[in-house]
Amino acid sequence: MSSIYIHIPFCKQACHYCDFHFSTSMGKKDAMIQSLIHEMTLRKEEFKNQTVDCIYFGGGTPSVLESDEINLLIKTVYEHYDVSSDPEITLEANPDDLSEAKIKALSESAINRLSIGVQSFFEEDLKLMNRAHNAQEAVDCITLSRKRFPNSSLDLIYGIPGMSNDRWMENIEKALALNVPHISAYALTVEPKTALENFIKKGIIPPVKDEVAQEHHAILIDKMEATGYDNYEFSNFGKPGFYSRNNTAYWEGKTYIGIGPGAHSYNGKRRAWNVSNNPKYIKAIADNQLPQEEEELTHTDRYNEHVMTRLRTQQGISLKKVETLFGQKMCIYLLQQAQIHIDNHFLFKDRDRLYITKKGKFLSDGIASDLFLLNLT
Repeated sequence: MSSIYIHIPFCKQACHYCDFHFSTSMGKKDAMIQSLIHEMTLRKEEFKNQTVDCIYFGGGTPSVLESDEINLLIKTVYEHYDVSSDPEITLEANPDDLSEAKIKALSESAINRLSIGVQSFFEEDLKLMNRAHNAQEAVDCITLSRKRFPNSSLDLIYGIPGMSNDRWMENIEKALALNVPHISAYALTVEPKTALENFIKKGIIPPVKDEVAQEHHAILIDKMEATGYDNYEFSNFGKPGFYSRNNTAYWEGKTYIGIGPGAHSYNGKRRAWNVSNNPKYIKAIADNQLPQEEEELTHTDRYNEHVMTRLRTQQGISLKKVETLFGQKMCIYLLQQAQIHIDNHFLFKDRDRLYITKKGKFLSDGIASDLFLLNLT
């Protein structure tokens, strides 16, 4: 099974922390939609012998599109790709876009899952991040959407400057009270060249502190486990039967095609990414050219990526799989590198698998880097 990711590069306004590719000008929206359609037709041979199990609209803000525009893009996928009988089709959405009429229209389309970018239920946090919605809009849209979308998710952000442990717990409890079966939670990070970085440098916003984010993460893990959500991947929590197929496919290393400017693609051996520039993307596609750069993944790259992605999941790293894919020497190397973290109770080995402990979860990226092979010998 494979996935198709469709990047919608438009937003109403720029969030202070975001470094994804988007434009706040909608002037080229019609041309962009035609380009997305054309790119899908140009690339259909890439999935000639594969079945698409997941279609994911990300961005940017896909919910700025009208329902007929979304339907046209989905129709194009079905025309040129082999789609499974019950695909998961997710639309990322912002609360300010999800009026009752918009939710109804989306429910009558092929979209069967919403991922709603709430980030916080508190006005001070939303203003700091420059979100387009307010706290009441977040509650209202989720309440309305739950009636038509049993499979839905919301995003939260922790580690926000000024967010106390109590306010973070209130955020989690407000999300749980809305009975959403999937919650994704991410630590606020300061990306280069963002407004957030600039404000912190100027002293307008206090610095983001890792120790605060780590405390928030520990609170999150305990609360979500106590309420029946599985932490199936570091940042993702789902009730049984509601894990995101898109997220799961990524962490399991399945193939995906990224459609749109800035979108990435992966087939297990090669990674490619489209130009992050709307006019350049539209012009290239009009000329029947894929505006891509690509890299072939070396044996070392593939091993490192396997370790990084699997370690973040509740399934852990299968030692048998590592031996099958990369050889016995690499399996021995992995266990040797892991030993110090096993001794420090950040990792544990159970039969065939290597898992990260609750203590080690927040440090998972650093732990994974210690397991990497730096040079191919």
